[in-house]
Amino acid sequence: MATLTAARLASEGGSPAVTLPTPAWPVVEEADAALVAEVVRSGVWSWIGPREREFCTAYADFIGTRFCLGLANGTVTMQCALQAVEVVPGDEVIVPALTWVATAQAAMDIGANVVFADIDPVTLALDPASFAAAITPRTKAVIPVHLYGCMCDMDAIPDIARRHGVKVIEDVAHQHGSRWRGKGAGSLGDAGSFSFQQSKVLTSGEGGAVTCDDPEVYRTIFALKQVGWTPADPAANPFEPLVMGNKYGHNYRLTEMQAALLLCGLKRLPAQTARREANAQRLAAALAAEGGPLQAAPRDPRVTTQAYYSQTLFYDPAKASGIPRARYLAALAAEHCSFGTTYSPVYRSPLLNLADATSPLPFRRDLPQDYATLRLPNTERAVAETAVTLSQKHLLGTDEYTGQLLAAIRKVNDSLDRLRE
Repeated sequence: MATLTAARLASEGGSPAVTLPTPAWPVVEEADAALVAEVVRSGVWSWIGPREREFCTAYADFIGTRFCLGLANGTVTMQCALQAVEVVPGDEVIVPALTWVATAQAAMDIGANVVFADIDPVTLALDPASFAAAITPRTKAVIPVHLYGCMCDMDAIPDIARRHGVKVIEDVAHQHGSRWRGKGAGSLGDAGSFSFQQSKVLTSGEGGAVTCDDPEVYRTIFALKQVGWTPADPAANPFEPLVMGNKYGHNYRLTEMQAALLLCGLKRLPAQTARREANAQRLAAALAAEGGPLQAAPRDPRVTTQAYYSQTLFYDPAKASGIPRARYLAALAAEHCSFGTTYSPVYRSPLLNLADATSPLPFRRDLPQDYATLRLPNTERAVAETAVTLSQKHLLGTDEYTGQLLAAIRKVNDSLDRLRE
């Protein structure tokens, strides 16, 4: 019987190593449909209804903060959080160069100037030394992004920020439920920003939330998202009575249908997180034992629970005799083992034309960086050569499915000579 070592690659006409279907996402159960139907029949669809209140209370408890607010998406959450900590036009906000473009747009769109800092080459998270070097007298806030499957160093970054009087707004769009030394991501700074877009591990299709402890931060965000209305005394009641907040309010509300989906998803989330953690650790251990060009990013021992939007991995072309990452990943994809890469560096993302008239930047002077010529080496090498991701839905697979993913990797690793040719 032929062994995996002797087997033809699927890209050569052989049979794919992965035969089980990719786990479905989002997960939908009868309870989801029933609760949404109940909301529809109730006639209460928006304006801080009972399901939104229930979710915000439960999510604040889950993250470990005093308050939680539901908003329309994970971009306006960051905008409102930045404004609530008094970032104003002309202030500088430090953002890692590798993140989804909205992290930077949120600051740009409220008039702040973004300063991009470099990343750690393995975890892909904001590098504390690069953050510290980017601080100027005009720096007002930093946005550490807990990206893919690794947390930022939440000992070093808040310490640097405190010493310089810089506010910390965590971008937790990728890691609902991660914990640093037992404390929830989203509770470690001045505010936490979450996205509930469909690919996220807690989803309502679209939507977002901000978590915080400061009643004044909460009142400001509430007014910004609730067309200017805000609770009179959040310490007494975070939802009512509402008074005019004397802010420049917007309509960034969450709907009751979204809140219903989030309540159902939140009940499943701890078990799903545990499943992802177990599969990620199995993959990491097997890849280390394999010793091939693909390895998982090591887990920081201070991370006591790791949630995963994707598992963070890195590819070493030197261990594959120079085979480029794209060719290696294409061979895995042919085996029905689909790994991805990363976002582009924000400062040259094809999705974000910073020079276009639709951008706020052409109408500003004295930008702190020339984005057109900016080069951050760790970010650029990770994006172009080394960074690899595995979507969270694959980490929900059965033991057999995870075993097939590993078999596909071994099959490609055993065929590197043929792949090189």
